[in-house]
Amino acid sequence: MVANEINIAVLGASGYTGAEIVRILALHPLARIKVLTADRNADQEMDDVYPHLVGQRLPKLKRVDDVDFANIDVIFCGLPHGASHQVIGRLNPKNKLIDLSPDFRFMDVNIYEKWYGEHKAPGIQKSFVYGLSELNREKLKRASFVANPGCYPTSCILPLAPLLSFELINSDDIVIDAKSGVSGAGRSPNEAHLFGEIAEGVHAYGVGSHRHMPEIEQELSNAAGRAVFVRFTPHLMPMSRGILATIYISLNKNYTVVDLKSTLEDYYKHDEFIKILPGKRLPSTRHVRGSNFCFINVFEDRLAGKAIIISAIDNLVKGASGQAIQNMNIMLGLKETTAIVQQPLFP
Repeated sequence: MVANEINIAVLGASGYTGAEIVRILALHPLARIKVLTADRNADQEMDDVYPHLVGQRLPKLKRVDDVDFANIDVIFCGLPHGASHQVIGRLNPKNKLIDLSPDFRFMDVNIYEKWYGEHKAPGIQKSFVYGLSELNREKLKRASFVANPGCYPTSCILPLAPLLSFELINSDDIVIDAKSGVSGAGRSPNEAHLFGEIAEGVHAYGVGSHRHMPEIEQELSNAAGRAVFVRFTPHLMPMSRGILATIYISLNKNYTVVDLKSTLEDYYKHDEFIKILPGKRLPSTRHVRGSNFCFINVFEDRLAGKAIIISAIDNLVKGASGQAIQNMNIMLGLKETTAIVQQPLFP
C-alpha cells in the first residue's frame, strides 16, 4: 500500500485526455503533479491553455525532451501514436507508465504495424498489461507498464467479454454501431471537426477500416478463446463527449436475454463503475457525462434468438483518463475508486 505522495508526470497535457487527468487528479489525496508537457505550448501555464484548471498550482508546461524522470513515480503518456516508443527508452526502474496511445495495446507487433505503421520499441511490447481495469485487475496489480484501452473498445469489450467467455452468444455474429462525441478526435485543429461541419448532423467514418477494430477483436478473442471478428462502424455526433454503443448479437443454444443480463450482473456485482441498468432503462451518454461509469443494458430483439446490448461511457473518463487513474490506483495498491467516484453531470 502506498502511503506517501505520488509524484506524477502528464505527457501531452494540452490534449483533452491530459487535461482530464489533471482535472481528476485534483481530487486525489496522494497525487502531486510535478511535470506537465506540451511541446507547442512549452513555457506556458496550464491554466493559460485550459482556463478551467486555474487555482491548481500546476507546474509550467515544458517539452517532453526536457523532462527528467528521476523523481517521478507515475507517468501518464497522452502523446500521439508512435511518440511513446521514444519515451520508453528514457525511463528508470522506479517509473510506472500508463500509456493512453495505441502504441502498446497489441500483443502482436505485426497487427500494430498494419494499422499504425512501424513499431519502434517491439522488444518492450510484452512488458505491457492491457489496462481494461475490471477484466485485468490481477495483472494490473503487478504491472509497471500499462496500455490504457481505447474509448470505443472499452464501451464494447465490457459488455461482450463476459458473454463470450461463458459462451452465451455467437462469436461469429457481432455487429457494433457506435457513436462518439467530437472530443474523441482530439484537440488538434481539423476542418472536419469545425462547428459548421458537425452541427445538426451525424456521419459515419472509418467505415470498415477504423483502427479500433483490431483492438476490439484482440480482446474479444481472448475472452472467447478463439478468433473473433466483428463488424464495427463508428459515427461522429454533434456533442462534446460520450460514446453510445449499440451491439447486435445472436444467442447460443437456448439462452435468453434474462440469462445474458443475469450473467453481466453477477460478473460485475463487485465493480463500482459497471452498472447493469434495471428493467428496460436505456443507457444514455447524458447519464454518464463526466463520470467513470459504464452503463449497460440488454434487450430482446423482435427476431428470435437475437438480442441488443446498449452501453454508454464518457469517452474522456472511462474511455481514457478516468480509467487510466483507476489503473494507477490498482497498480499502487490504493483503493481503486480513489478520486474517480464522481457522479455524472446533468443536464
